[in-house]
Amino acid sequence: MARMVVIYRTPKNVWAFDKHYFEIHVPLAKKIPGLRKYEVSAGVIATPVGTSDVHLIAILHFDDLAAIEKAFASPEGQVAGVDRRLFAPDDSGVQMFLFDNREV
Repeated sequence: MARMVVIYRTPKNVWAFDKHYFEIHVPLAKKIPGLRKYEVSAGVIATPVGTSDVHLIAILHFDDLAAIEKAFASPEGQVAGVDRRLFAPDDSGVQMFLFDNREV
């Protein structure tokens, strides 16, 4: 399995971010071909030393890295990418990590 982890810093308008993210972006992203599972954090994002400036973490599951590449090259993946820039336009507030994983 491969994962795409997206970390969103706390936006200036949390209500507007959440409204767009859950009402528009999630339904668009769920149409991306090859997406196996879509998880988001719930509640406060903490660190071992206290609170953080992170508002939301999304974890998207795919079969492998090639499936992620193919998914985001698709029309549905392109639409989701364009939409992300509507609710989180500042790239400094978003981090994305793509990786294969294995159980140990």
